Amino acid sequence: MGTRKLGRKTDHRIAMLRGMVTFLLENGQIETTAARAKEVRSLAEKMITLGKTNTLHSKRQAMSFITKEDVVKKLFDEISPKYTDRQGGYTRIIKTGPRRGDAAEMAVISLVD
Repeated sequence: MGTRKLGRKTDHRIAMLRGMVTFLLENGQIETTAARAKEVRSLAEKMITLGKTNTLHSKRQAMSFITKEDVVKKLFDEISPKYTDRQGGYTRIIKTGPRRGDAAEMAVISLVD
């Protein structure tokens, strides 16, 4: 995982990041805090890179992290083939300003087309 603790205990943090990466790969973009977006970017890019090597081993590694089987199938069939010529940089983070309730810096993380 990354170096940011995000104010959560280890198990909660890992579960949250797994869910966010799964949701990002499923929908193409999510809105979250800037700190979380930076952590999600690292993990999502690792999953996309894993999807480029279409082997049984890499599929099992992806299944151990991504929480939905259909998202893993989408990763290997649709998402990763789009980035075969690209060496990283599969996601972009756009900051959207402070959140109304607690003024946390918000950001949209999305997959690059």
